[in-house]
Amino acid sequence: MKILVLNGSPHLNGATSDMVNAFAKGTREAGHETVCMNVAHMQVRGCMACEYCREKEKGVCVQKDDMQKIYPEILSSDMIVFASPIYYFTLSAQLQAVIHRTYAVDIPANVKKVALIMSSGSKFVYGAAITEYFQSIVEYWNVENAGIFTANGEENKSEKKRQELYEFGRSLKG
Repeated sequence: MKILVLNGSPHLNGATSDMVNAFAKGTREAGHETVCMNVAHMQVRGCMACEYCREKEKGVCVQKDDMQKIYPEILSSDMIVFASPIYYFTLSAQLQAVIHRTYAVDIPANVKKVALIMSSGSKFVYGAAITEYFQSIVEYWNVENAGIFTANGEENKSEKKRQELYEFGRSLKG
């Protein structure tokens, strides 16, 4: 199975990246092809709602930025994992921009599973992000939710949390 991880954390060595690395290690050991893209360090502008992708050239975004590197990965993946720190009760702006820009390609036909990885300083901030994930991805794309994983406070960068994400990666079946 090909797995794409879209990491929206601007912190290369932060808690979200720590969870992503543990997950990716598990998936690779299980024999999956796993591509991790740190979208927070890419240049992705927000959707302009210009409708070019629907009215002029179906599936093609008029904006030419780093989404051009992300689109082929989305379209060729069987599973997408959205990873983000929680900022003001929702996913990072960088990951939000990528999610919004998937509008150009509509619902990726190959994707059958998705998962959500989030980190925060508090355990009481995930509600809005989880709701968005279910409504905008799981239900709209009609895909399987493979899991939601959170870490907060002392759980961040803990061996217990790393092991949980590693085991999740190892357990995935194609």
